[in-house]
Order: sequence, then structure tokens, then C-alpha cells
Amino acid sequence: MRAFRPLALVAAGVLALGACSGGGGVDTGGGSGGGGDNVLVAAVSAQPDQFDPHKTSAYPSFQVLENVYDTLVVPNPDDLTMEPSLATEWTTSADNLTWTFTLRDGVKFHDGSDFDSADVVYSYNRIINEKLANSYRFANVTSVEGPDPKTVVIKLSKPTPNLLALIGAFKGMAIVSEGAGEKLDLTKQENGTGPFTLESSDASHTVLKTFPGYWGGKPKVDGVEFRYITEPTAALTALRNGEVQWTDNVPPQQVAKLADDQDVELGQTSSVDYWYMSMNYKRAPFDNPLVRKAIATAVNRDEVTKAARFDAARPNQTAIPKDSFFYYDYAPFKPDQNAAKALIQQAGVQTPITMGLMVTDEFPESVTAAQVIASELEPIGITVKVETLDFATWLDREDKGDFDAFMLSWLGNIDPADFYEAQHITGGSSNYQGYSNPQVDALLTQASTETDQNTRKDLYDQAAKMIVDDVSYLYLYNPDVVQAWAPGLKGYQIRADRAINFENVELP
Repeated sequence: MRAFRPLALVAAGVLALGACSGGGGVDTGGGSGGGGDNVLVAAVSAQPDQFDPHKTSAYPSFQVLENVYDTLVVPNPDDLTMEPSLATEWTTSADNLTWTFTLRDGVKFHDGSDFDSADVVYSYNRIINEKLANSYRFANVTSVEGPDPKTVVIKLSKPTPNLLALIGAFKGMAIVSEGAGEKLDLTKQENGTGPFTLESSDASHTVLKTFPGYWGGKPKVDGVEFRYITEPTAALTALRNGEVQWTDNVPPQQVAKLADDQDVELGQTSSVDYWYMSMNYKRAPFDNPLVRKAIATAVNRDEVTKAARFDAARPNQTAIPKDSFFYYDYAPFKPDQNAAKALIQQAGVQTPITMGLMVTDEFPESVTAAQVIASELEPIGITVKVETLDFATWLDREDKGDFDAFMLSWLGNIDPADFYEAQHITGGSSNYQGYSNPQVDALLTQASTETDQNTRKDLYDQAAKMIVDDVSYLYLYNPDVVQAWAPGLKGYQIRADRAINFENVELP
């Protein structure tokens, strides 16, 4: 998530962490958790699946890891352009095939060791050589070298205009200390350079402690406790009662009312996220393009959006939101059940059709949206069985291809490649639906190396049109980021990429 690559919302079951040492170790939790007068308590909807930044794809994990690790560059919180972090500056060669980064002086890891180029080389090569979750981000990288302790050189096989976003958009590209993957169990331990260390985690909460040696300056709170509160109403009640000081689990039906509530400070901004439904191309009748088009025609995105998010989202039939330069204004599917029925008949399939639709109650809007979709598909002869799963089961079934259809969100997308490439290119790391279109492959591949922004947009527009027409994803809406915190809390900034940074927070 954290999309802060584009990230799928993923959570898992109980994470039991044993006592450990080295770096920022964690112990099993016991006790009351963070506690203390100067500890920020944040209510989130789901718990992390693990803490290895290079292996997890879970947004709940990245909510924590955002505060533990650093990347070479980071998105500016205002406009998401990339700016310095562990690297202070960079240059590119005339042919755009060599990028040279100058590293920041005086950075310490949580175990007290010094940060240098060997840590960057190790971290990136770990992702590449072990083919970890984000290895696709290095598809054009031929080598990562550290010619001296303060310099990192990345060499490319072809121009890669979005390299900074690829290495810095989210903490899945975090820099760990050299050898950390072998010396530590990074699913439970950490050795980062971020503002907080990982202290403990169990089924109810995760506790972070302030790292006094943080290069960006010691945080103003002594620590952060993440509490897992699945039900949005319960999270809001905990905020009102003073049990927590921050939450991103706000009941969507109360957003408008909360804007005028003196007891809660509401933050709301357009996001770079999208929600969608996808069908399994390897299962009949969803392998039939006319069936997929019939479903896309029957779904009323306005109704789905209103039910799931009230006034905190905008329907969209492509992935990229309207306020982006790369937005593509294309909406070929008009809600029409008669037209949808005609497509079903044209497809030559027998009705009624039964479709299982996987969702999770850890994100209640997915359940609500699925129920609306079910009601809209029934009149065209499709019976939707909404399968409400825990996310560990959901993820396992998605990975095995054991589904008719699923609903999910991608979060924190920054570059247009984030919205489309891994999800729709043949064999892409997140192409679980099994979509394959050689024309889309060619367009996405060409766009990934195009340095002219206007030409690049045109290529992504062409690819998006085919993706939408083929119904690789049935796009639904772009949600707002909605968060709430205690009045008087200072230093927190809500962000379009949903990154949660607490190092500058001051409690009331």
C-alpha cells in the first residue's frame, strides 16, 4: 500500500509475533500496548499480515511501515512529485540509461549502524534476485551499484521516465540494512531508518516507539499505537470518547455531518485510488467477452458509488481520477438492462448464470457495493452469490485463481503505469484475472519507456480504452481519502496517496 505502490487492499488473520532481537524487535503483546500521555493512538480497520516491506502487499502493513522505513525518494505530500529522502539529489545521463544518486549524510539505522550505498544495493538486489513482490519495478534495471559509500548508480536497459516513482512511491521499496533479510526475520523484525521502531504487535494492536536518532529530527510523540477496529462506527465512537486520537475508518454515511462536528476534525481529499470488480478469464461463462460486457452494461456505477461511499467518491469507468493529467474521459457503458440482456442472448450462454463475488467485511464498502451489483445483475439472468471472506482466505483464493469474480481497491497510485501495467499486461504480477491482449501489452510496454508526457498519455489512453472495452477490470469509482482526528492535534497532513506519516504529529 499501500498502493503506495498501487496496492491491493490486503489483510490477513492474526499475526502472532514472538520475542526477537536486533534492529527494532517486537515482542508478543501483552499489556495495554502503547499507552502513555504522549503516545498517539490510531484506529485502523485491519491488522498487518507481516512486516517485511519487500514481501507484503497489504495496505494495513504499510500503514505501519510508512513510519518505520525510508526510501531513496518520497512523494511530496502536496502534489505527489518525487522529492529527496535518503537520497538528496540525482542526475541522469544524456541517454537516460544511467541514474546517479547522492545519499544523505548522518543517517542511522535503528540498531545504530550507519546507512550507506551498500544498504541500497542490498535492498534492491534482494527484491530483484529473490523475485519479491515488487521485482517488476526493476524490469528495466540492469545493475545497481555503489561505487562509493555515498553514491548509488542504477543502470537501465531502456529509458524509464517513472523510475523515481518506481523506487519511492511507497515503502515496499524501503531500504533495509545490508544483510537484514538473512540476519533478521523481517516478517516480525525490522532495521529501518524511519522515525519509529517496531516494538510489539498482536491481534489487537501494533506499537511503535520513537527513534531518537532519526535523521529528520526526533518525532514529537513518544510512540504510536495502531488499534484494529473493524467497524467504522466503533472507530468513530472511540475517537469521540478520547480512546484514540486518529482514525481512517470513518463511516461514509456520516462524512457530510462530521464536516460540521466541533468534536471531530475531519480531513477529506481526492485520492489516487480506484475500486473495481474483475472476472476470471479462465472460467466460463466469464471468459466470454459478451458476458463481461453485459455485466458492465447492467451495473449502474452511480448507484454503486452512492451506496458504498455516499458523497465521498466519484464514479469512473477508467482507473485514473479526473484531476490527473493522465485522466482519460471514456465511459462506454451506459446502465441499460435491456441492452445487457441482449448481450447475454448474443453470447449464446444459458441463463440463469451463477457468479460468486468475493468481498471482505474488513472493508465494509466492498460488501455494500457487491450487494448493489447483485441486485442489478439479477434482472439480466445472473445470480450473484456474495462471498464475504476474511482477507487471508480472500487473498489465498485470488492467488490460486479460485474465484468467479472479486472486488478490490488499488491505493496510492502515482504514475499511470501504476494504474494499468502490473494489472493488465500478460503475465503481470497482479493480473489475477488472466487477461491477455497483445495490443495492450505493446502499448503498455511502449508507454513505460516514453519520455514525452503527451505521447505517453496518448499511449496509456489507447491501452485504457482496450482494457475497459475488454472488461479486464470493471471500474467503479475513485474514492476520497477520509480521515478524522481529535481537535487540537497538530502536524498531521492528509494525503491523496493515503500515506500515513506521524513523525510531525503533536497531541492536543
